Amino acid sequence: MPPATEATRSYDAVIVGGGHNGLVAAAYLARAGRTVLVLERLGRTGGAAVSTRPFAGVDARLSRYSYLVSLLPRKIVRDLGLDFRVRGRTISSYTPVERDGRPTGLLVGGGERRIREAFERLTGGKTEYQAWQRFYAMTGRVAECVFPTLTEPLPAREELRRRIDDEAAWRALFEEPVGVAIEENFADDLVRGVVLTDALIGTFADAHDASLRQNRCFLYHVIGGGTGAWDVPVGGMGALTDALATAARSAGAVLATGHEAVRIETDGQTAEVAYRTADGEGVAVARHVLVGASPQELAALTGDPAPEPAEGAQLKVNMLLKRLPRLRDTAVDPREAFSGTFHVAEGYGQLATAHAQAAAGLLPAAPPSEIYCHSLTDPTILGRDLADRGYQTLTLFGLHTPARLFAADNDAVRDELLKSTLAQLDAHLAEPIADCLALDADGRPCIEAKTPLDLERDLRLPGGNIFHRDLSWPYAEDGTGRWGVETRHANVLLCGAGAVRGGGVSGVPGHNAAMAVLEQRNG
Repeated sequence: MPPATEATRSYDAVIVGGGHNGLVAAAYLARAGRTVLVLERLGRTGGAAVSTRPFAGVDARLSRYSYLVSLLPRKIVRDLGLDFRVRGRTISSYTPVERDGRPTGLLVGGGERRIREAFERLTGGKTEYQAWQRFYAMTGRVAECVFPTLTEPLPAREELRRRIDDEAAWRALFEEPVGVAIEENFADDLVRGVVLTDALIGTFADAHDASLRQNRCFLYHVIGGGTGAWDVPVGGMGALTDALATAARSAGAVLATGHEAVRIETDGQTAEVAYRTADGEGVAVARHVLVGASPQELAALTGDPAPEPAEGAQLKVNMLLKRLPRLRDTAVDPREAFSGTFHVAEGYGQLATAHAQAAAGLLPAAPPSEIYCHSLTDPTILGRDLADRGYQTLTLFGLHTPARLFAADNDAVRDELLKSTLAQLDAHLAEPIADCLALDADGRPCIEAKTPLDLERDLRLPGGNIFHRDLSWPYAEDGTGRWGVETRHANVLLCGAGAVRGGGVSGVPGHNAAMAVLEQRNG
């Protein structure tokens, strides 16, 4: 933290929030020779992209909140010289289902031949697999065009349309509800559901929502890295933010944890950022202020009108297992099924029903969720003893559980939802998941669940929304500015997930805010 004698020191940039985007911005600016102060409210940097040991006396370091990497450009890793690696997953997904009274499912991964055979096993023909190939060839072409633009100045809508140069793809992803394209391309309910899930992660919407918020969510989930692949961060998500903190600090940035920004005053040329600590209060003066917090927090700091309320819609569950559970579908190895994304109650019809029930103020009767096992791809997050004994982690992400459902009694609704979510998983297992849970040092099962209200309390995510607000289109619209990070104050920029092209663990808003600052100074 800055010494007391530097409490009113001037900086080129003060960054509010030491999450991964704030750290990216700090590293870029400090490497460009700017003086940088990062103010982080919590006692550590990293925000939602951290690794922790959530279970007492257990040497398992889990990615507690954010957990997979797709949108982080390799450009940022190279530019900042980060000691950070990811590993690809050989299995994309497994989706269990019961048909004609027998357990079966769809395993996507392991090479083209295996995927084709899996589709034929599920559907009895070649049509759905061929449709899958065509559909994801289309999204792959879009990804190759769109992903490189994320770290460039915002393209105009028509410019991005010309880059994509595929009117059918543009219509399917940018103009019509994604449900239209899914229903036109696929006939099988389970296959349709697997495709739709990418439109619903952290986004409460129906496949045919006229707002197209589900399309924007789908787009960001299929363009990552120019391929749409979701990778496992080696060492857990905290390995990324630790590397970013090291890069920023090594370049000269001051990282002040336990420093909560409480007010920003600016005349457009110079800004003052007031903050408080456990020991008192201080003020930092800066040419630029970059806010890595939410748009709601930005408005509160500057005194501007608050934006529309945000609402999250997910359940996050972390588990440590003594062993992976056996599956009812004996044709699939659990080590393959759980190494990719394991879809539960995510058929197309099930997703529609769950959304309708939640929209009516009810918990979904069959809560949809998806699960994956980090430790199968990256066992380094487990202590040697746990790894040798075959322990595994499970991360579960539940859909269609908006914050409003928890308002009356967060603890009671969380418990009810967790119970019914695990019951949906158990329906596809040959043994209850509870029998596989490890115990912590106090003899308690190693499982924790976080609702949107828990995330709002712990991380100040507005309404528990993991994207801070609805995701944006990756092109310029009225008022978005050149980089998508600009605000009504000339020297105050938004570098968090709520920026245009924000959301997910990408570092893109941090990069773009730093570029906007450097352009102004160099221009």
